Amino acid sequence: MRSICLFIVICGIFFSCKNELKKELKLIPYPKEVVYKSGYMELDNQLIITYSGGLEFEAGMLSSFLKNDYGIQVKLEEKGKNGDIILSLDSTVLLDQKEGYILKVLENKITISSSYSSGIMHGIQSLRQIINKQGDILQIQKLVITDYPTFSWRAFMLDEGRYFKGKEVVLNLLDRMSELKMNVFHWHLTDDQGWRIEIKKYPELTRIGAFRDSTEINHFGSNVFDGKPHGGFYTQEDIKEIVDYATKRHITIVPEIEMPGHASAAIAAYPWLGADNKKIKVPCKFGVQYNVYNIANPKVLTFLEDVIDEVITLFPSPVFHIGGDEVRYDQWKSSSEVLAYMKQHDIQSPAGLQVYFTNNISNLLASKNKRMMGWNEITGEQINDYQQDGSSKSQHQLTKETIVHFWKGDTILIKKAIKDGYDIVNSYHEYTYLDYSYESIPLKKAYEFNTIPKGLTEEEQTKVLGLGCQMWGEFIPTKESMENKIFPRIAAYAETGWSGEENKDYNRFTNSLDNILNKWKKEGINYSHIY
Repeated sequence: MRSICLFIVICGIFFSCKNELKKELKLIPYPKEVVYKSGYMELDNQLIITYSGGLEFEAGMLSSFLKNDYGIQVKLEEKGKNGDIILSLDSTVLLDQKEGYILKVLENKITISSSYSSGIMHGIQSLRQIINKQGDILQIQKLVITDYPTFSWRAFMLDEGRYFKGKEVVLNLLDRMSELKMNVFHWHLTDDQGWRIEIKKYPELTRIGAFRDSTEINHFGSNVFDGKPHGGFYTQEDIKEIVDYATKRHITIVPEIEMPGHASAAIAAYPWLGADNKKIKVPCKFGVQYNVYNIANPKVLTFLEDVIDEVITLFPSPVFHIGGDEVRYDQWKSSSEVLAYMKQHDIQSPAGLQVYFTNNISNLLASKNKRMMGWNEITGEQINDYQQDGSSKSQHQLTKETIVHFWKGDTILIKKAIKDGYDIVNSYHEYTYLDYSYESIPLKKAYEFNTIPKGLTEEEQTKVLGLGCQMWGEFIPTKESMENKIFPRIAAYAETGWSGEENKDYNRFTNSLDNILNKWKKEGINYSHIY
């Protein structure tokens, strides 16, 4: 009798272990709510996906993922009733959350529902991660996930002004962003060392401005150069293809066209754009250059409007980034034309002149149904040593519609900008700059970045749209060197933007990271093993 009882106990333990609920879902970014159910669903090697009208692309993507990731053959049926996986547009699901979704794995059916196709895509990306392979068996823990992002702006920035990477690299990055539910690709397309976008009205921008003779190597100020010509640019047809690719993955591409500083490549192409009207070459040296646009010249302002007009026809994004950082005022101070312009408009300092110019650009963009964004120097705060000239500020204030992109200075400036009425994207460099070494920003520090500074009221917190992580390009000459900096830290920023501070857990995150690292390895991504 005791033997029989012992057998029953052992069997009970066995079956309870077999059906044990997972205590930790290996999913990045981690969802808002997970309700575990008892048992697992096993996936056959042939499945039917049914989908609502308007989800043809999403269904096709899921089919491709299942085939490529797991060897599952899929049949697609629009508005079918007997699918193994159902993609459902349902206006009653998380209606106030455009990117939200509910993923259910119950009995022998998987359902992903959302009010919006963007939510369906995010649900698909979650499904990809929670499929477990046990030998030859594919299974999923039965559960219900209710999920939506904390922040509406979850950005990755690629700087190609310094090193041109090309279309295939960008498309691959967009795929990685989609996997991690990041929704803004901030594309830094112009800088001192290169102009990377075709502007048909000004062909010299790419014929001359997209190429340089050599490149500084090792570190800033090394004065050591590789002696190799470098260049490249995107045609407008390239841009259209990339924008379409991103849009289908529910990623907005925000273009950045630098003004009034970081303008050397443009000035090399058209010397009359510069404040000192001198012919220069595209710089080979990195770091902040002295060359700035002569914004007192009406012809220069026409040039900028022409460029903006061509750029906004290519990018449907409601936001246009003008850069605006690290402007050296030396050339303005020594230009009689600029000084006369400042006097005419009662502008009392170079910082005030930049705000005045920036407001004019903001109004121009607003007239074209675009919202301006720029690095936080555009507020007139002098956060760089070379701008501290003791001059008084202009009475001009930055237009309130502007999105202030915080990257440098005391975080009190974020609070000040919010109190002044501005929306903020937080990209504080000490936590979010991917060009920094892993010694400066290890993975744990990247994960610990708190998008919302302490001390803000609930109402003020709503002014923080989200965060961005930045891959500045000065010392990433190859795709491999770039990937080593980005991966795996991008996953930390993705979870920070999606899950929010209250749902973050670094130990859980690192335990979940192995799945993604294995996937990146199979895809040939050169992620860092030291983080």
